[in-house]
Amino acid sequence: MSRVLQCDVAVIGAGTAGLAAERAARRNGASTLIIDPHFDGTTCATVGCMPSKLLIAAATQAARVRRSDLFGIRVQGMHIDDSAVMQRVRDERDRFAALTRKQIEKLDPATRITGRARFTGPTTLELDDGRRIQARAIVIATGSSPLLPPPFAALGERVLTNESLFELEQLPARIAVVGTGSLGLEFAQALARLGVKTTLLGKDSQLARIRCPRVHDALQAVLERDMDLHLGVDVHPERTADGVEVRWQGEQGAHGSVRVDHVLAALGRPPLLDGLALDKAGLALDQHGVPCHDRETMRCGDSAVFLAGDAAADLPLLHEASSDGAIAGRNAAALPARIAVKRHTALSITFTEPPIASIGQSEDEAAITGTSDFDDQGRARVEGINEGKLTLYAAAPEGRLIGADLVAPAGEHLAHLLAWAIETGCTASQLLELPFYHPTVEEGLKEALRRICAATPLPLPANHDAGVPSGA
Repeated sequence: MSRVLQCDVAVIGAGTAGLAAERAARRNGASTLIIDPHFDGTTCATVGCMPSKLLIAAATQAARVRRSDLFGIRVQGMHIDDSAVMQRVRDERDRFAALTRKQIEKLDPATRITGRARFTGPTTLELDDGRRIQARAIVIATGSSPLLPPPFAALGERVLTNESLFELEQLPARIAVVGTGSLGLEFAQALARLGVKTTLLGKDSQLARIRCPRVHDALQAVLERDMDLHLGVDVHPERTADGVEVRWQGEQGAHGSVRVDHVLAALGRPPLLDGLALDKAGLALDQHGVPCHDRETMRCGDSAVFLAGDAAADLPLLHEASSDGAIAGRNAAALPARIAVKRHTALSITFTEPPIASIGQSEDEAAITGTSDFDDQGRARVEGINEGKLTLYAAAPEGRLIGADLVAPAGEHLAHLLAWAIETGCTASQLLELPFYHPTVEEGLKEALRRICAATPLPLPANHDAGVPSGA
């Protein structure tokens, strides 16, 4: 007879969300089990955030050398050693991954179960070794995997994803990046700046789902300097003797083709839910096969099942996965009590140069907007990075900030400041009353804030024009 394990909360998956869920459940008094096939680290450390930023860091250094002439610094014969670039990516990636594995190893060995689990009932699981688990609540935190439609999968070793790119010993001479979300844009710009002839293609006509057309146009101009860009096209890759021919077809007869060494598929990362036998759990599923759930508790309907991280297909971002896990674990431990959590202001950052960010609500939901142009912003011009736009969205009548879109110098830092301001309910006028040091990129916010203030019935703060013009 197979052995039956019992616990208060069983967590399926040991990535960022699963580890956070197990920790939250345990800290709230629940006995826990966490199940994973490998326990080899998080997506962020192994194939996501960290290795991609390492590649981007190398590309950023190359771009700085190329523009050093602007500062009167002549660099002759720059050479990119792509083998060394990729070796550093892997070395540092492995160090980050090892640190996450050390954290996993601190878990009680009796809590860690290496294997795969599937539902046999609403609160029961079966492991691939025949053991069974009976739990009061179950958290699904199985993560996601790269989408690879059949025409792309047929390319064999000529197709790359974020899970294989970093294993390249050398960079290809030519590449087509398909997909214009965050991953596609980051990889395309980084590879182009590292000397790879890059073509970026996307079925969507929008880059990184930017909501403001002014910001979108600024980003498109930046990208088109480094690569060939084709938006709103259907892509058809075909293996050739020495690489891949990529053909595309757009509206109104637009078409073209390019021969490349590899195709990088950045087509999204759908949830890893196959093999869980969700039908045995009795969960209602949405049109994509993802269990319907409440974002304030991560609970699936009235069941004892919770979702967390990429498996929930809400916002596939590390900080969201960590929050999901904490919310799911706490609610799973407290079941049947409901502990609702107000979610933070939505914040998404893409680490291109300049960085892209979308924060909070959109222009469609705003009564008032204000835009800043960074082409002549003082500190940005000093640094030679003076390009981009930022649009703020505010609610009437007082000009309370509700969202923003930007592609701007120091964009990742501006995005955090704006997310904090939006979450705390600041108005444009209140932000203008705060100190702005000169010369800083943060001063670039003033133009957009003043435009919002001008559209409200409230007076501008008395010191709104203190200091110097944005271009000085």
